[in-house]
Amino acid sequence: MAQLHLRHKRRAGRLSTAVGTTQIAILILLVALWETAGRLKWIDPLLFSYPSKLFHQIATTIADGSLWPHIGMTVSETAMGFALGTLLGTALAALLWWFPFLSRVFDPYLVVLNSMPKVALGPIFIVTLGPGFMSIVAVTLSVTVIITTINIYNRFREIEDGYIKVVRVFGASRTQLFRLVILPASFPVIISALKVNVGLAWVGVIVGEFLVAKLGLGYLIIYGFQVFNFTLVLSSLLVIAAVATVMYQLVSALEKRLTSGWRER
Repeated sequence: MAQLHLRHKRRAGRLSTAVGTTQIAILILLVALWETAGRLKWIDPLLFSYPSKLFHQIATTIADGSLWPHIGMTVSETAMGFALGTLLGTALAALLWWFPFLSRVFDPYLVVLNSMPKVALGPIFIVTLGPGFMSIVAVTLSVTVIITTINIYNRFREIEDGYIKVVRVFGASRTQLFRLVILPASFPVIISALKVNVGLAWVGVIVGEFLVAKLGLGYLIIYGFQVFNFTLVLSSLLVIAAVATVMYQLVSALEKRLTSGWRER
């Protein structure tokens, strides 16, 4: 049995190594092809630039310190929208579960709000909250809160009736039912919502910065379009991809740690 387990671990390790090597090889091939196409003008370098120009742009803005305020602003807006979106979405899902009457009343409104294009709400937030940090966070919350509420509330409703009946037979109150059955059974879904909300928060922040920001990576993209500097646009997208990947990996590590602890219980 131990040998089978060891063999399985080795096979899984070889597969992970092969996948990682293939991913790196594809990335290097695409970057090399892009660089070659740009330098030989197979593509228009003014519109599509090429990797060495992008890296030079990033290195220059890092060296002169002009990039860091934009990264700091966007990351702070994203972190705020991510945290508040997850907390508010979970709280609203719990409220809807706690009061079935409210869930029936607000169900069609949630569907409508979820299907509504969030960019259309941006001007309302700007007029209400003013152009700045709060309006961008509000746009981010409009993206994250509704989908989080719907996903977690649906999980609350899908808990098996057998568990609920057993707890009620022993005289559990509604508070105890939620604390001992509903919330623990929904914990993996709540943790998975963290990973979803990372991407949604980035979408909300960049959309908000497109509309109103004077500082941030989204602002750099819009500014690059305005001055026809597509190297700035693409380098900003590259920075967004890198920072978003770091945030996603941090949340994934947190998810694995919390989920492993939950499974051990």
